[in-house]
Amino acid sequence: MTSFLLLLIVGYVVAFFYTLSASIKNSRRLAELEKEVSSLKAQIATGAVPVAMSADAQDELKEATDAAAESAAPPALQTEAETAEAEQNVIPPPLPIPSKAEELKHEDAASVHATTTQATAKESFESRLGARWAVWLGGITLGLGGILLVKYSIENGLLSPAVRLAMAALFGLLLAAAGEAIRRRAVPGIAAAYSNAMIPGVLTAAASLTLFGVVFAAYGIYEYIGPTTAFILLALVAFATLGLSLLHGQALAGLGLFGSMITPALIVTETPNIWALFGFLTVSWVATALAARYQRWKVVPALANIGLGLWAVGYTMASNTVLAEPVMFALLAMIAGLIWIWPGKVYEHVADEKPTVTEGDAAKPANRLLAFLARPPLAINLTASLAIVLTALAMLASSAGISMHPAFVVAVLIIGLAALGAGRLNAVWPAIFASLAALGCANILAQNDLEFLSTFGSVATPASIAVDHSLQASITRIMGIVFLLFAVEAIRRRTSRDAGFGTLWALIGSIVPVGLGVISFVEYGNLTRDWLHAAYGLAIGLVLFGAAYRFDRSSEPAFQRPVNILVVGSFLGFLLTIHALTNGLATTILIPLLGFIYVLGTRRRSWPALAWVMALALVIVLGRIAWEPTIVGPQNLGTTPVFNALLAGYGVPALLAVVSAWLLRHSPDLRVRNFLQALASLMVLLTLAILVRHAMNGGVLNDAVPTLGEQSIYTLLTIGMSGVLMTLDMKSPSPIFRYGSMLAGCLAIVNVLVAHFFVLNPYFTGENTGRWPFFNLLLIGYLLPGAAYAGLAFYARGKRPQPYVALLALAGAVLGFAWATLSVRRFWQGENIADWKGFLQGETYSYSVVWLAIGVLLLALGSRFDAKSLRLASAALVLLAVAKAFLIDMSNLEGVLRALSFIGLGVVLIGIGLFYQKILTAKPKDAAAEQ
Repeated sequence: MTSFLLLLIVGYVVAFFYTLSASIKNSRRLAELEKEVSSLKAQIATGAVPVAMSADAQDELKEATDAAAESAAPPALQTEAETAEAEQNVIPPPLPIPSKAEELKHEDAASVHATTTQATAKESFESRLGARWAVWLGGITLGLGGILLVKYSIENGLLSPAVRLAMAALFGLLLAAAGEAIRRRAVPGIAAAYSNAMIPGVLTAAASLTLFGVVFAAYGIYEYIGPTTAFILLALVAFATLGLSLLHGQALAGLGLFGSMITPALIVTETPNIWALFGFLTVSWVATALAARYQRWKVVPALANIGLGLWAVGYTMASNTVLAEPVMFALLAMIAGLIWIWPGKVYEHVADEKPTVTEGDAAKPANRLLAFLARPPLAINLTASLAIVLTALAMLASSAGISMHPAFVVAVLIIGLAALGAGRLNAVWPAIFASLAALGCANILAQNDLEFLSTFGSVATPASIAVDHSLQASITRIMGIVFLLFAVEAIRRRTSRDAGFGTLWALIGSIVPVGLGVISFVEYGNLTRDWLHAAYGLAIGLVLFGAAYRFDRSSEPAFQRPVNILVVGSFLGFLLTIHALTNGLATTILIPLLGFIYVLGTRRRSWPALAWVMALALVIVLGRIAWEPTIVGPQNLGTTPVFNALLAGYGVPALLAVVSAWLLRHSPDLRVRNFLQALASLMVLLTLAILVRHAMNGGVLNDAVPTLGEQSIYTLLTIGMSGVLMTLDMKSPSPIFRYGSMLAGCLAIVNVLVAHFFVLNPYFTGENTGRWPFFNLLLIGYLLPGAAYAGLAFYARGKRPQPYVALLALAGAVLGFAWATLSVRRFWQGENIADWKGFLQGETYSYSVVWLAIGVLLLALGSRFDAKSLRLASAALVLLAVAKAFLIDMSNLEGVLRALSFIGLGVVLIGIGLFYQKILTAKPKDAAAEQ
């Protein structure tokens, strides 16, 4: 049986080399045929071959001359030449005899063209079945046959383990040799047509798997070799596979990468050397990166990033004691490799200049390589970013002891990733992931007390030590400073070549340093007064503003957006300084004051961001007011009306908002101008309302329901604001003023319908109306708002839409009617007019008299001013009085009052009819007199 096995192996090898010899012979025959065709072309060019030939010969001659024309003419003109020859159907004139060098050049070009045509053409089922599937099935069959052969020998005890391993190793080496031999003798064109099904690569892959299996079996099954020897042999096989992948393609590189990444997991030892582990993984990653750079591979380098990241995360989460230094070293090596190996400084100028690759240049391998390396695939950046960020999070989430402060490890990894994002074009994802990780990890560090090991003591067992918060705060601020420096340098170097890249780093430089400073201040600082964080914020603001000023001097359009972002970032830095040194009222005043300083800067610089900074400052002030309406706290707010902290806390920002809106009234940026005008109007109204609230509520700001008097003041303020905005719109037309005035009027109407008539009506609430007959709650609650609405309606005529004016007039009339009605009830019922007191007969009769009197008055005013709306209101009141007389007076009044009610109503109705008859009969006469 042993001899049979040896004969089988020998027969397989003989058959293999016989196939190889036949392939080599076919290759030689094809080369001879190519020489004969070249000779025939030369004879045709010299005219040695006569023109008169058979149809088949003419077709062959035409194909040969077309191929020669394709090799000689520029690519852009080949199609035109072919079209002209097809239309004329004549044989082109003889070509000059090419030299040997030109002939070789033309043959290479024709070969490339043929290969491209063959690759782009739709592949037939026969080609897929015979040229691709057969190769892969053959490789699988080889491996399966070897496994079955070994299995058979083991089950029958034919060979000793040592002999079986030796023969398997020999078999693997023979497969590798066969793959290399076929590669060197392969027919030209097969490599391009069947790049993913090349026989040499399949044989080499089978050899690698065989050798991997032999080494692992010798170590793990038979224990012929120790862990160190096994590790070295497995590493050699993996690196040899990576090296051969340069000849056989990316698939083999992936196999070698997989072998190198899984090798440490196959070797089990009680005392693992973590430095050796991650050192080996780093070398494997570097080798893969170099091979990928040379061959322009996209998948393998991304897989290498994933493999190294999985090892780092897995080791951190699974270990009882985490040695952070080797993990950090390996990941930093990966970052350095991505910066210098991929794409490499030698190609950086190509990326900076953004060359336009023409169709002809694209066929040149050198130009394709430069263009590819200038813009590495997204997968490489994305996988590297995830590997770094997930490892940093694993360091924070691990429950094991760590050999150094976790904040230091996280900071080093994130700063390295930020360096990758800032140091290379198109590294968008590393920059974004670094920014998010910096803010997220800093917040996690601040919220959790983590365990770590003393770097000077033993790391055998975890030793819980209290986290040094001052060190964490310092590391957080240092990260912010580093991000700021990276941002300034990235903007300076890259913006002129890639405006989007500069904009991204302007956002990062404006948000991340300030955000880290805020985290440090809130979690570790002194919230009362912190000079250290104040200095940090001041430095951030000055650097960002100085950078904006410097970049603006370049006068390049690409810097315009980054400059404006940096200006806003400088405001955020100064804002941190204000919060670190002040609180309460001082902070609320200094924020809009700082924004106003930026508004004054518009006199010297035309940066759009300067005006938007003031808008941002006012929004922040409104946020502070929403958080603490008393500004200084309820316990510190005085009870003196008007002259208290509210006047300064609300009034100063409102005043600065008004002045800013006035200074920017001619700003070309319509959006910021309108926004500032809206904020100024809102803050003025808010200031007046809060002062009224404070004064009417006994010097206390709480959530108590306002009284009718207080609500009436709010209604009057809203009506007044509507009139002011209308006036401003007349002087300086603005959609904010125009629509704001109508919105204020509508809000006041809503207040009337909800509060004045129902919620706060003294008829329902029982609120005392006051001792004075006229100057009482009804005056301020109904008559004054009604008069204000009437005046606003009169002022809005011709300035606002007619339906809106009619709505204002109607609101005024309804409020006047309510005042008159409630005044009648107060006359009969006294100061308290609550509904539970019922109605008196004299009171009921008085309503009819007053309503009719008001109707007549409105009719007279409508006739005097030719106001149709007043006449319609008069008609509505008269109809209401009629309805009351028949529905209420008929049943509730008795005796003389009932008679007087109907007599008075009849007299008024007859008088109104007579009045209308005179008006209607006078109009035709007047019209005739005018004619």
